[in-house]
Amino acid sequence: MTTRTRLERTTATFVGIAALGLTSAALVQYLSRRAVTQRQAIGRKLRVSGQTVQILDRGTGPCVVVLHGNGSMLEDLSSSGLIDQLAEKYRVIALDRPGFGGSSRDTSEAWTPEREAALLSEVLAVLGVERAVVVAHSWGTLVALSLALRQSNSIDGLVLLSGYYYPTTRLDVALQTPASLPIIGDLLRHTVLPLIGRLSAPAAFRELFRPLPVPQRYVEEYSVGMATRPSQLKSTADDTVSMPGAARALSAHYGEINVPVHLIAGAEDGIVSTVEQSERLNEALPSSSLEILEGVGHMTHHARPDLVVLAVDRLAAQLQKGGPRASQVAAE
Repeated sequence: MTTRTRLERTTATFVGIAALGLTSAALVQYLSRRAVTQRQAIGRKLRVSGQTVQILDRGTGPCVVVLHGNGSMLEDLSSSGLIDQLAEKYRVIALDRPGFGGSSRDTSEAWTPEREAALLSEVLAVLGVERAVVVAHSWGTLVALSLALRQSNSIDGLVLLSGYYYPTTRLDVALQTPASLPIIGDLLRHTVLPLIGRLSAPAAFRELFRPLPVPQRYVEEYSVGMATRPSQLKSTADDTVSMPGAARALSAHYGEINVPVHLIAGAEDGIVSTVEQSERLNEALPSSSLEILEGVGHMTHHARPDLVVLAVDRLAAQLQKGGPRASQVAAE
């Protein structure tokens, strides 16, 4: 093979790769726009501190704030039935966390649980909320704990579901690191990663819900198209990579939390270890209780939304009786 022939073949290969990349980028852009257009109207949008925040505000009564986990959106919470059940007797405020669903994320600075808690505090002030119980799932539990540390006088209690509280070595951090990097991450997120995400979504859902089946309502309502947009993939990657460090920084202050906390975790959680996370946090907090659900994995709010509501009820009843805010919420 002559030098000219090798050069021609190399050039043709690069042209082919470039063409494939441009085609993938165009397809990803189209699919992302379509996902946003097709997303059914859910709640409304607020503009707070330069950020757009998508919120769902339902019901009347004492306020309950509900936070989803990493890579997720409001549809995860609504499809579980949890919001419906809570709204029967509480004012429920749920939101797309920054960078997810319809909420924006300014990436000029790192998004930490503390920064997110500060924004959430402003959102609640805009909505006229003075006190609230906070229910949070998975990554969102770090935000809830940060909020309790930030303004304990306005937080009546926490219900934490399948949370990650202490740093550990995790495979997903290594896998998500390329997507969080500048340049190469941008390239991946705008070409192949959204397409891979769409194809792998069924398997990812099975892992989240294992050992239980994936609920049909979740499949019907959760938008894979929204979850695999380049912007949301960036938020997911950043939160995954920063999670161990965020947990390390926050865990040094768990002993300072002076609100009642009820922990719910699945005995068969394959995403975070219940023993290493929820059981350990229960021992560290000054006022907490732990409920471990047998035969349940990571998606505890889908498996037993009724138990989440019951935990909120206990907190509300305790406050109405005028009991000490730091007293333990006993699990039945």
